[in-house]
Amino acid sequence: MAMKPHGKSIVSSDYDEKVLFLKDLSLGPHEAQLRFRLIHFWEAWNPLKKTLIGMEMLLIDEQGTVIQGFISPGRIETYLPKMKRGSVYKLDNFYGSRNKSVFRVADHTVTVSFSWNSELTVLLDCPSQFDDDRFRFHSYEEFQANCDLKGDLYDVVGHMKLVNGQSIHEAPVLDEVEIAKARRVLIHVQSHDGPVMKLYLWDQAAREFCKKFKSYEGTPTVLLVTTVNTKTLGGTLALTSMSSSRVFMDYDVQPTIDYFSWLGSNPDIAEQVNAEVVTKRETMTIGEIFSYIEQESAKDAFFECTATIDDVVHGSSWYYIACSGCHSKVSKGPTSLLCTNKKCGKVNVSGVPQYLSKISVYDNSDQAVFVLLGDAGRELTGKPASELVRSYFEANGNEGVNLEAPIPEALISTISQKHKFCVKVTEHNLSGKTRSLTVTKILSLDTPPATASSEDNHTTATSEETSQNRVDSVDGSKGACCSSELERAKRRKCGN
Repeated sequence: MAMKPHGKSIVSSDYDEKVLFLKDLSLGPHEAQLRFRLIHFWEAWNPLKKTLIGMEMLLIDEQGTVIQGFISPGRIETYLPKMKRGSVYKLDNFYGSRNKSVFRVADHTVTVSFSWNSELTVLLDCPSQFDDDRFRFHSYEEFQANCDLKGDLYDVVGHMKLVNGQSIHEAPVLDEVEIAKARRVLIHVQSHDGPVMKLYLWDQAAREFCKKFKSYEGTPTVLLVTTVNTKTLGGTLALTSMSSSRVFMDYDVQPTIDYFSWLGSNPDIAEQVNAEVVTKRETMTIGEIFSYIEQESAKDAFFECTATIDDVVHGSSWYYIACSGCHSKVSKGPTSLLCTNKKCGKVNVSGVPQYLSKISVYDNSDQAVFVLLGDAGRELTGKPASELVRSYFEANGNEGVNLEAPIPEALISTISQKHKFCVKVTEHNLSGKTRSLTVTKILSLDTPPATASSEDNHTTATSEETSQNRVDSVDGSKGACCSSELERAKRRKCGN
């Protein structure tokens, strides 16, 4: 038996070449050969500098040992044309580098790094047997114990409960345009009879999920996602996909086949859906929400927080004139009002005042400005904006008809009130353009925890373009009395 430079044993293969098994790999340069199946490869990027770190890989040899591989950016073009998932290779000459300490995807402490003299060759008709894959599953308790540690990334398998708020039993319809815009899919998944977990699939994983989900004739029920990261959002465990994540469903791989068979033998578990449990949103303080926004990995999200109203922000309009159909801001045309939402595009629309109010709020951790849109304003004051605007002009006749109605008493009287606010973190918050948080719903303090399914679906139905039209309307609401709603108010006053 030959010995390699570091003293580890090297075995002779069927090709009479010296092959090193992955389990024997040590640190340092190796003038030996590895044989493996390429399970997966992906680009690794620096999230802060937005620079390419290199190409990472997941490899498995004939003994079933799984290890990570790495190719530096300058060498990627040399090897990438030969790389194909599932193919078997031999690699001559390489370097054993220390495995990274964060977000590892394999148990082995060494990484196979391609060096200047590495040679990668496809093995055809290889007599040795290589497993197709190897998974590392964690239970809910294990995920919880490793939460927020940035340690190893493990795999999860389970049955889906909700997909973007839609019950899996009601054949969810996925809007690929909206998903592409949001860059994510939110799935509530349960592993066997454990607790339901939120699983966020981002970017490539979200696209892969949509493609597989739509390819099934029926609705798939079992989901396996590899290398997920565990983190706490508002005290709740959440799993998030990484660039290394892969997505499998019902009959894709053996673990999903086994799980699908188990699920078929336990139909009562598959049918259990506790909407209040699986859709409750994370509860955070204002300070925690701002801390979340500052994280590099932060994405669009919904939260619930309890806060006290300190003041109504002055110096900006508290309402805007909206299209009666889609609630986007309207603009003045030559002879009529025009909807500014390109997807609506109605002309000669009926303008209706809608809330766009800013309130200053605080809790024990921080202070913030919340923006009330539409129904959220009505839930706070108990009255629609159109009624308050109409009442003002009815009371004042034609005086000030070309101005806007001042902040009504119904809003001012809410100062010092404490409420549960459901707020949305958007791209505008994450890009640093605004620290104002949009309120999607207001609950009384004795209301049970809000559920995200119906409300989030409603909010998602309002496009980012529409939401921005509402925010922009702060500057465009002057002359609001030109709407048909206010004209009717004037006529009623004149007729008395």
